[in-house]
Amino acid sequence: MANGILGLGSGQAASLNSDLIEKLKAADRKATIEPLEKKLENFTSEKEVISKISTKVDVLLNAVSLFSLNQSSGVNSFNQKSANVMGDGVVFDSDDLSSLKIGSLSVKVEQLAQKDAWQTDIVSGSKSDLVNQGKITINGKEIDTDGKSYTDLVKEINNIDGVQASLVDSSSGGFRLSLKSTETGLGNKIDFNSKDVSGNNLGISDGAKGLFEADSTNEETLKKYNVLKAQDMQMKVDGVDYSNSTNTVTIDGLKITATKTGGESTINIDNDTTTLSKQMQDFANAYNDLRTEIENEIYSSESSIYDKSALRDMLSQIKNNLFGTGNSDKSLFSFGFSFDEKSGNLNFSTKDFEASIKNGTKDLEDLFAGVPEKKGIATLLDETISISGVKKGLIDYELSMLSREESMKKDKELAETTLDNKYSIMAQQFASYGVIINQMEASFSSLKMLIAQSQVSN
Repeated sequence: MANGILGLGSGQAASLNSDLIEKLKAADRKATIEPLEKKLENFTSEKEVISKISTKVDVLLNAVSLFSLNQSSGVNSFNQKSANVMGDGVVFDSDDLSSLKIGSLSVKVEQLAQKDAWQTDIVSGSKSDLVNQGKITINGKEIDTDGKSYTDLVKEINNIDGVQASLVDSSSGGFRLSLKSTETGLGNKIDFNSKDVSGNNLGISDGAKGLFEADSTNEETLKKYNVLKAQDMQMKVDGVDYSNSTNTVTIDGLKITATKTGGESTINIDNDTTTLSKQMQDFANAYNDLRTEIENEIYSSESSIYDKSALRDMLSQIKNNLFGTGNSDKSLFSFGFSFDEKSGNLNFSTKDFEASIKNGTKDLEDLFAGVPEKKGIATLLDETISISGVKKGLIDYELSMLSREESMKKDKELAETTLDNKYSIMAQQFASYGVIINQMEASFSSLKMLIAQSQVSN
């Protein structure tokens, strides 16, 4: 009976060791800290999901904004135009094709814009030779050629606005002095300010013999020196005369550039629905991708999303606007869209869509864009998704998620500190218990010896 006193026998203090403490601590940690660690691990997955949803929201917003009254691209998706030209006399361009009027233009180029270009007879000798041909006046600036080399003369002429001079080598030897206007058009013609009515003073008159040896009153002789005459572009567009110093003229937003004279060219401008069809398909795809991503999280038992109701509300806002009628008595289903009840997807048929707008896009524009007084579904979606709607909801969700994560990290740190402190105290208690138990075991050992001796004496 003595061996069972308090259930303690020899060496019982040895059982109160660090191994026992670690086992107790591990069991306690599993119940208090590991659940927090698993929840913290979920934040990584939750952040990835919210990031994917945010990206798909942006894609849908980009697709929708093309049809919104608030769109900022400067392109009206409902009034796209295509243009083509028949003939090779002109090319065209436009900053905004959608603003052009439907129809055709007949264009006939009668004259191309040209620069004014002059050349002298061949000058033998060196370019460093002195000109010594007296004074010349070009575009109002007088130049004294006496004592100047041809090279120096070119440099001085090139200081005159609107004139470019150069020395051009001749294949037969020698060189020519060449002058040309820097811009095309009659208004940019080089003015030699002749000293008399017979011609200019670069040798056509008697002012500088040797540079341009010609009588300006003789047209055929003058062509030898005035190798290209300054002139404006001239064309007829639908019978109306147009002219310009350059070869480009802008008519009702269409930039027409003449490339050659001769036969007539025709520019045709038509409605272009091919781009609109693709934009509608992109819109349907963007909605389907977002809906799938959100609903997969809402209905999954393994989802890491903490607040599924927030995502459900976002999707409901989008659906409520999407299936409305805007400023119209029609819906999406009047324009090639259909609803797949099995998958929940929004299907789009290009063929049905094209048929629905063959007489114009006004009804479609009323449905999607609407007017400020009664906004269309795309305008409403744009505003619902934008920073004051769904995107704001996602931002709020991310902020809440960060706050929850930070709070949980603090809870984990506190739990770890509490656990460490608890078992640090327990280790100290076990040490003191061991001393007491050892003392008690020593006393029991002495008592056992006395009892044994008493039994032997009897």
